[in-house]
Amino acid sequence: MAAAPQPPGYNGAMKIGPYRIDPPVVLAPMAGVTDKPFRLLCKRMGAGLAVSEMTTADPRLWQTRKSLRRMDHAGEPEPISVQIAGYDPAMLAEAARYNADNGAQIIDINMGCPAKKVCNVWSGSALLQDEPLVARIVKAVVDAVDVPVTLKIRTGWDREHRNALTIARIAEDAGIAALAVHGRTRADKYEGEAEYETIAAVKASVRLPVLANGDIRTPQQAKHVLDVTGADAVMVGRGAQGRPWIFREISHFLATGETLREPAPHEVCAILVHHLEQLYAFYGELQGVRIARKHLGWYAKDRPENAAFRNVVNRAETATEQLQLTRDYFAALDAETRLAA
Repeated sequence: MAAAPQPPGYNGAMKIGPYRIDPPVVLAPMAGVTDKPFRLLCKRMGAGLAVSEMTTADPRLWQTRKSLRRMDHAGEPEPISVQIAGYDPAMLAEAARYNADNGAQIIDINMGCPAKKVCNVWSGSALLQDEPLVARIVKAVVDAVDVPVTLKIRTGWDREHRNALTIARIAEDAGIAALAVHGRTRADKYEGEAEYETIAAVKASVRLPVLANGDIRTPQQAKHVLDVTGADAVMVGRGAQGRPWIFREISHFLATGETLREPAPHEVCAILVHHLEQLYAFYGELQGVRIARKHLGWYAKDRPENAAFRNVVNRAETATEQLQLTRDYFAALDAETRLAA
């Protein structure tokens, strides 16, 4: 049987160094979200790559409980991509070496985070204001390790200072293996709509692989972004919160032009229960229950009676209670769905 024709804009798999990223649909690094249980879930749901939460470049903090958890990649599918954040080229180079020695197969440099506490210490997207420093950082990190180094940026510091093209050329000259661009400036934070013209201009100006990021919440939007930017892959962040199956939806749509059906409530329940159990195992019951609350809220956000569900489930103090409330909620939803069918 002949293969289905590929929709326009679909470029197939992309490569970061020796690693084939297939499908070219990537989970964006998000602090407090893309922990190991969530990365494993998104990979299972079809992500071609899942980037870790940002880890600090400050060696004084590497042995804290939080850092040790963030650096735990045991059992993760390859390639393992670890994001590092900081402002000092030598410190970032040392952090890259440390993470590569501890299992990272791709090092990602954070120059995209808009959070005030990150930018106030001249890290994340604050670095975009200092192009010579960007050049020193990317060269130091690339020279420090034998694994591919990627870079995540925004389009600039603010709309009057969009310098993504300059940063992209600096990155390419330094040997960066791939560049992810969020279609907003730091000043935009997550407000308004992402713009893709700058990403298209970046892609047209460099030879390295480009990942397009920002407001990708549906398979149709993913295809649109690939079409208008010419990017090699899409990177999904907030669109995966509460909808980790978006990766298989996007990859299926890109490969076939067909839309997968929405998972039924009982399927969502199975995915969510597995996720909760992984959180309890990774963090311990007390912290796992607390961290699970935000994920439960995201899973329920587009569903009926979500406010009532969140109110009840947020009061659960034990894993047993949280799991039971979750199963009960989705069982009721499933019963309503069957009655309506």
